[in-house]
Amino acid sequence: MSGFHDPMDRYRFPDDPWAIVETAPSTKDLGKTETLFSVGNGYLGMRGNPSEGRDSHFHGTFINGFHDVWDIHHAENAYGFARTGQTIVNVPDSKLIKLYVDDEPLLLSVNELQSYKRWIDFREGVLRRELVWRTPAGKLVRVATSRMVSFTQRHLALISIEVTMLEGDAPIVISSQVLNRQDGLDEYHVKEDSLGGVDDPRRSQLTGQRVLNPEINWHSDRRMIFGFRTVRSGMTLAVGADHAIETDNHVDEIIDTSPDIGKRVYRVEARQGVPVRVEKAVAYHTSRGVPVHELFDRVRRTLDRVREQGHEPYHKAQRRWLEDYWATADVEVEGAPPGVEQAIRWNLFQIAQASARADQMGIPAKGVTGSGYEGHFFWDSEVYMIPMLTFTHPRLAENALRFRVNTLPQAKERAKELSERGALFPWRTINGEEASAYYAAGTAQYHINADIAHSLMTYALATHDKNFLYRDAAPVMVETARLWADLGFWRDNGGHQFHIHGVTGPDEYTTVVNNNFYTNVMARANLFDAAWLMRRMAADDPLWYEHLLDELGLSAEEITTWEECAEGMVIPFDETFGIHPQDDQFLERELWDLANTPASKRPLLLHYHPLVIYRFQVLKQADVVLAMFLQGEDFTHAVKLADFEYYDPITTGDSSLSAVAQSIIAAEVGHQEMAMDYFLDALYCDLADTHRNSADGVHVASAGGIWGCLVHGFSGMRHLKGRLSFDPRLPSAWERIRYRVVVGGSTLQVDLSRDEIAFEVVSGHDLEVSVRGEKVHVGAETVRVPLTDQGPLRPSLRGTHPVAGLRRADGSLVTAEVPGSVSPVTPDTVIGS
Repeated sequence: MSGFHDPMDRYRFPDDPWAIVETAPSTKDLGKTETLFSVGNGYLGMRGNPSEGRDSHFHGTFINGFHDVWDIHHAENAYGFARTGQTIVNVPDSKLIKLYVDDEPLLLSVNELQSYKRWIDFREGVLRRELVWRTPAGKLVRVATSRMVSFTQRHLALISIEVTMLEGDAPIVISSQVLNRQDGLDEYHVKEDSLGGVDDPRRSQLTGQRVLNPEINWHSDRRMIFGFRTVRSGMTLAVGADHAIETDNHVDEIIDTSPDIGKRVYRVEARQGVPVRVEKAVAYHTSRGVPVHELFDRVRRTLDRVREQGHEPYHKAQRRWLEDYWATADVEVEGAPPGVEQAIRWNLFQIAQASARADQMGIPAKGVTGSGYEGHFFWDSEVYMIPMLTFTHPRLAENALRFRVNTLPQAKERAKELSERGALFPWRTINGEEASAYYAAGTAQYHINADIAHSLMTYALATHDKNFLYRDAAPVMVETARLWADLGFWRDNGGHQFHIHGVTGPDEYTTVVNNNFYTNVMARANLFDAAWLMRRMAADDPLWYEHLLDELGLSAEEITTWEECAEGMVIPFDETFGIHPQDDQFLERELWDLANTPASKRPLLLHYHPLVIYRFQVLKQADVVLAMFLQGEDFTHAVKLADFEYYDPITTGDSSLSAVAQSIIAAEVGHQEMAMDYFLDALYCDLADTHRNSADGVHVASAGGIWGCLVHGFSGMRHLKGRLSFDPRLPSAWERIRYRVVVGGSTLQVDLSRDEIAFEVVSGHDLEVSVRGEKVHVGAETVRVPLTDQGPLRPSLRGTHPVAGLRRADGSLVTAEVPGSVSPVTPDTVIGS
C-alpha cells in the first residue's frame, strides 16, 4: 500500500490497537473529539464533553427515539407532504462534575497541565481521563475521571471523579450536577453555549421553543430525580443521580434541586496524599406516555440496585459483554500500516455503541453520539449496519429489524396517502412516520422498501430463523411487494415490460426519475423474495400460510402477479457504452467534470443549487455500483467492471455512504488500489473528519461499512440466497485478514493469507462454503484452500471521464464541464483503464 499517509496526529492520538487515546487537549477540534470519545449503548448516549463542562462545542446526552415534534411549514403546500417534523431531544445533562481547588476552576484551555491522557479501551467501554494540574497557587493536583454507559443495564450510566492533592493541602469543591440544556441553559445561562451551532443544512434543526416541561424535581440526602414531559409529542422522561463519596478528609455536603437543575456539592478540606473519590450513578427512563411518577419509581429502583451492589459489578459485566462482542465482531489485519487496526476497531466499537441496547428501536444515522440528521433513522441501517450484525451478532440484528416490523402499520398508512396499496416505509423517521420535508430527495426514495426487504431476507437466510421469517418478516415482505406491483405499470413496446416511474434512488443528486436502476433491481428482488417466501411457507407451514392469506387479504393469484412483475422489470442498459444507465434519462445529461472541480466547491450540495446539480451526470453516492454489490449474482463480472469505470469518475463521495460500496466493487472488479483508497477514506471518515461534520456525531453506517469492506471487499465473502462463497482480494501490502462469521447458528473462522484461505467451524454444526466456484466442506478441523492469486489487478482510473468527447447512440456529443466555469472537456483527456 505505497503512498499511505496516516491522517492522524500521532503525537496527540498515539496508535493503540485496542484503544483511542488523546495525550493533549485542544479547543480547535472540540466537536470532532466530543464525537470520537462519546460513549453509548444504543439507547443512551453521552458525548465526550469534559466532566467540568468547559470547553465544549456541543453538549449532548441523547436517548434513542426520545423526540419532540414540530409543524413543517412548506412554502408551497401540497397533498401528502410530511406535516410533522421529529427531532431528537437533548435530554438533561448528568455528565457534569465541576471541580474547584482553592476556588479556582479546572479549565483545560487555560490551566497548566503537567500531564494529560484521555482514552477509551474498546475492551472495557469506559471513557477515562487522567491529568495532573498545577494550580495558580502552585499546588499539584491529580484528577482521574471515568464515564460508562452500560451495555448490560440499558438505563444506567456510571461516572466517577477522584481528586488527590500531590503537593500541598487545599480546600476543594466538587459540584455534581444534572442540567436541562435542551431549553437553552448552560452552566452560565449562555444559550448559544448550551447546544452549539454550525451552518450546514445537514445539521439538526431546533424547534425554537421550550421542549421539556418539568413535572418533578426531588432530592434526598444523596439522590436527586427529575421528571419531564415533551411539549408536543407528550413523551415522558425521568432522570436521577445517586452519589457516594469516599475520603478520609473532612467533608461538608449540600444538595439542592430546582425544575431545570440539580446540584450535589461536596466541600472538602483536602490534605496532601489523601484522595477524594465521588461516584455518581445515573439512570434515565423514558416512555411514549407512561406518567412521569411511574418513571420516577423506575429510576429509583435502578439506582437502588447500584447502591446495593456498587459500581464494580457493572464494570465487570461491561467487560464480559465486550469480550463476547469482539469474539465474533473483531477483524484482525496483519501487515497494514500502523494505526489501521486501531481505526478498524474504533469503527466496529461504534456499531456496538449504536446497537447494543437499541431494543427494537431503529439505529439512528448518528447512533446516540450527536443530533445530526435530527436523530432520524434512514435506510442506512438496513444496508450498511444490520448486515454486519447479522453475521456477527444476530440477536442485535433481529432487535434492530423489529423496528420496521413494529412500524408496518404506519408504513401502510403512508402508502394510502400516496395512493398506493401495500406499505411505504419512511425515508427518514423516528416514530415510524415520514419526517422528510423535501419529497424529491426524501419520500421519493421508495427504494427504502426494498432495502428493508433485503435486510430481512439476509437475516432470515443467514440465521435459519424460520419463526422470524414466517411470523415477523412475511407481512412486511407482502406489503412491500404489493407496493411495487401497484406503483409500477406495464408497457408494451416491442416487449411486455414493467416500469417504475417518479422515484429517487440512493443518489440524491438525481431525483424523481423513471426506472432508476437501483430501485428497479432491488424492487425485482423484493418481488421475487416475497413470492418465494409465500410459496415456501405454503409447503412448510400451510396452516400459518392460510392464516396470513386471510389476515392480509392475499391470494395465490396476487403472488403469481409479483413474479410476473419481477420477470418483466425494466433494467436499463445502454448498448453504446455497454453500461446500465442510472435511469431512463441519465445519459442524456452532460457530464460534471469532477476532475477539474476545485476542492473549494465541494461538497456540491453546499455550493450549487439543486437544480444545477440535477441537470448533470453527477452522483452524491454510489447508486448503480451499490446495486451491483447487493444483487451481485444478477450481473456478470464484465458488466460490473464497465459500470464501475463509468460511474466512478462522476461520483463525488459527498455522502459518507459512498466509499464503502465503491471499495467493495473496486476490489471485486480488480481496481485494488482504488479499493484500498476508498476503504481508507471510509476508515478515517470520523477519526480524521474527512467530511468536516464529525461534530454532528459518528457516521454509523460508514462505520458498519468498514466491516463490509474487509469481509465482503477484501475477503470476497458473499451470502446469496443462503449460499456462502468467497473470492478473495487481499490487499497487496497486507499479510492476513482473520475474522469470524455466524451462519445458521455456527461460528466460522476465516483466515485469509496470500497463498490460501483457511476455514474452521469453532462452534456449531459443519458448513458448506464455496471458494471461486469450488465447494468446500468445513468442520472442526481447519480446511485450507490454496489460492493462485488475489483476483485481477487493474490500474487505477485517472483523468476525466472515458466517454467525454464520444457520441451517444443518437449521435450527440458527450461533454464534461464544471457549471459556471470554462469550456467543456474534449476527447484529449480521458480515463485510462
